[in-house]
Amino acid sequence: MTFDQFTATLDKPQPPAGLSPLLQALWYDAQGNWEAAHNVAQTREGEKSYDRIHAYLHRKEGDRFNANYWYRRAGVSFFDGSLEEEWAILVKQLLA
Repeated sequence: MTFDQFTATLDKPQPPAGLSPLLQALWYDAQGNWEAAHNVAQTREGEKSYDRIHAYLHRKEGDRFNANYWYRRAGVSFFDGSLEEEWAILVKQLLA
């Protein structure tokens, strides 16, 4: 699936079948369902890829302190770009 194909599914009521849990989390986030996205991120705390999504979600929530904790656990720096840029980068990384 390409990034454009992924974003084209955002008008659907459910994520497409076969998406990885992390892509599902970002799909739910784009739908405005932060809670569903966060629930996915919490399922495998301690795995860097899940912690990375967790960091993004807390940044989006506006909780910089908590976001910094999760960025550290993911082994990456706090993202300085826009939330939209970070979301797109995460989706593209997961689709690659």
